[in-house]
Amino acid sequence: MLKKLSIILLSGIITLGLAFFFGCDSPSSDFTDFVAIENAASGESEEASDKDIFGLKYSHSLDTEYAKVFTVDYYEEGYVLLTVKEDDSKYLIVPEGKDIEVTDDVTIIKRPIENIYLVSSSSMDMFVGISALDTIKFSGRQADDWYIKEAADAMNEGRIVYAGKYSKPDYELIVSGGCDLAIENTMIYHSPDVLDQFKVFGIPYIIDYSSYEEHPLGRVEWIKFYGALLGKDEEAKAIFDEEKALVDKIKEGDETGKSVAFFYITSNNLVQVKKSSDYIPKMIDIAGGEYVFDYLDDDSSAKTTVNMQIEEFYKAAKDADILIYNSSIDTSVNSLDDLYAKCDLLKDFKAVKEGNVWCTSQDMYQQSLSTAFMIEDFNKVFNDKDEGLNYLYRLK
Repeated sequence: MLKKLSIILLSGIITLGLAFFFGCDSPSSDFTDFVAIENAASGESEEASDKDIFGLKYSHSLDTEYAKVFTVDYYEEGYVLLTVKEDDSKYLIVPEGKDIEVTDDVTIIKRPIENIYLVSSSSMDMFVGISALDTIKFSGRQADDWYIKEAADAMNEGRIVYAGKYSKPDYELIVSGGCDLAIENTMIYHSPDVLDQFKVFGIPYIIDYSSYEEHPLGRVEWIKFYGALLGKDEEAKAIFDEEKALVDKIKEGDETGKSVAFFYITSNNLVQVKKSSDYIPKMIDIAGGEYVFDYLDDDSSAKTTVNMQIEEFYKAAKDADILIYNSSIDTSVNSLDDLYAKCDLLKDFKAVKEGNVWCTSQDMYQQSLSTAFMIEDFNKVFNDKDEGLNYLYRLK
């Protein structure tokens, strides 16, 4: 050790001497570069030291393939830092029996993580996938509102209890039940007082932004976020890899050339469609279709949807080959007559005349880990096949 230190010091002195001899203005910068090289040679990378936080030694980061909204950094002794870029939230996962001081912009979540209050319905499928349903004790949905069998069964058996919807949680139940963590979706921003109350009760919360991912596999990759949260990284990776392989197989197919409109009609007679940056248009593209609203790519708003007048929708989608109605939001459409009741003008659309109007099943958004099967359904419809569908049905 002393011999190595002597060599480093001697090399540094020689470097400084040479810099002075050649009239270098800033010999210290050369010495910094030298130390960086020496550290790299000894296995101490400059990048690792830059990521050390709160006295914790950085180990490595999660390599995401499609997800852009979150990052995961791992530290020695089992600490994990989750970052959600969309709202710049940071969550430090602390191993059981450990304590640490952090800055105000970091939320501490201590393991074991149990008694979760889950409001984000798109997350439930991921908890089931990584065998972590037992960490959830409170639900923001009633049993009848779950299309995920495991979640409904757990509620009917009393293993998960209803604790109020996102805007009106049952604080007494949640607090007395020892809630360790609340997982919300972005709807919570309509009720910011709820987050204030969580802070009062000392309950950490995470806001799920998986729906903000532009690629459908980016949304699926949030399973790695929850895997890192709960220490189930390997299980999460295996599930994501399987889903990715299925999507890659579908992508090998030919383009169908079919133009597609995905929409629903709001209660105030506007038509809501997806921006081209949303993951649904990406699913349509992967399945071989062409999204008719691909010009809606405005990045000035975080919203992934656009409300338009019927006239604008008519202009863009009248000649579309296929119409897909989003009944996961509007559950009142089960037939073409139901659709006409909302907008009689739809009778003039090409897809309606040719019998190519489809509807999504109501569980589409809850089934986060069925993305590949949804894309497969799209592909079948675009290729004039309607057998073996899971999440689409024809309106008659």
